[in-house]
Amino acid sequence: MSQAPSTVMVTGASGYIAGWIIKYLLEAGHTVHGTVRNPDKASSVAHLHQLAEQSPGTLKLFKADLLDADSFDAPMQGCDILMHTASPFVLDGFTDANEALVRPAVEGTRNVLNAANRCETVKRVVLTSSVASVYGDATDKKRGAFFTEEDWNTSSSVNHNPYQYSKVAAEREAWKIHDAQSRWDLVTINPGMVYGPSLTNASNSASIGTLLDMGRGKLRTGVPDLVYGAVDVREVAQAHLLGAFTPEASGRYILVSESVSMLDIAALLRKQFGRHYPFPKMKVPKPVVWLFGPMMGPVTRKFISRNVGYPVNFDNSRSKALGVRYRSVGETLKDHFEQVLDDGLVKRRSA
Repeated sequence: MSQAPSTVMVTGASGYIAGWIIKYLLEAGHTVHGTVRNPDKASSVAHLHQLAEQSPGTLKLFKADLLDADSFDAPMQGCDILMHTASPFVLDGFTDANEALVRPAVEGTRNVLNAANRCETVKRVVLTSSVASVYGDATDKKRGAFFTEEDWNTSSSVNHNPYQYSKVAAEREAWKIHDAQSRWDLVTINPGMVYGPSLTNASNSASIGTLLDMGRGKLRTGVPDLVYGAVDVREVAQAHLLGAFTPEASGRYILVSESVSMLDIAALLRKQFGRHYPFPKMKVPKPVVWLFGPMMGPVTRKFISRNVGYPVNFDNSRSKALGVRYRSVGETLKDHFEQVLDDGLVKRRSA
């Protein structure tokens, strides 16, 4: 696939990861057709227009909705590459997980890829998936073993880890649609927990919630012994471009820089920003998490039993072979928390 200027459609253009994808595409001189729910909502898209003004590429925004099967035909016209990043991201506050998460993720993927089937110019699709599609619980793998692209999440359901289930259900739907045709090929990017600066202070990434809770002292008494794969948003975006423009790219790519615990994150932040922020210093014993965890947020005792106290390891060799170069998690967290301070989300404290 040529790296000459292309026309690339990016769904969910106002999103955290999508912003960086669009930045890199525009800087490389590509034309971007971005879909958003409301192209006239300045708070969501102003940063995208600013990126376009500063770059040689061209940006065109289109209105589209995941559950509107016909809304992706117009923005798809003339596109060589489709990057499907749009997916519902809701962790709590819903009563019906299927309606809030699973149906929009699966039907949205189906609607977007069926539109790709109707557009004869599309030759490659890059899907933003997740390591949630690779595994659901830390206990899915024997202690010490590494998750690889060969693994699939079979432990999640609409009733247990519904967000994770929505991701694996959507990716499976994508592969099903891909396998039923032969014109375009599919690459999936499967990142861990994504950290790093946002191109807008309106970011609603899950990772920023952890940083806010730590910086504001909500977790000062301790954190559960939870471990997950972390990755920088800029590496995730670059992986999408590598997946799109590397001719031999194919299949799934786990994007994880390294595995870190919540206490590791606190220690890295303390090293960078000093001890005058209330970063936690202790692990909360698992029995205490078991007792009080479900009262403090969208976490179940089933999740606690299968994840707290268990390590998770990932093999990122495929992504490295693709050309991804990882920065350290410490650098990523420093950049992300610095933005949190700059945006006034946590009060800056003098040393």
